[in-house]
Amino acid sequence: MLELYQSEGCPYCEKVRETLSELGVSYVAHNPRLPGDQGGAVTNTVTHEKLTAGGGDQIPYLVDTERGVTMYESDDIVDYLEERYD
Repeated sequence: MLELYQSEGCPYCEKVRETLSELGVSYVAHNPRLPGDQGGAVTNTVTHEKLTAGGGDQIPYLVDTERGVTMYESDDIVDYLEERYD
């Protein structure tokens, strides 16, 4: 299962969501906080705690539970998705 920690107003997250949609890949979206240069306000403490448990507070953050892969950076995530799910 793919889990995407993201925010609806974040252009980097949008790039990842568009790639997931283009590839027809199902995923679960988590919205831990609002976007912002310094980290927006936390909107969901449970998913925010899971995000920070991964080692940071940056979105987008992808978790591929089947492959044991976690990553930040939209370009890296898009590359990974295109390599593994295209």
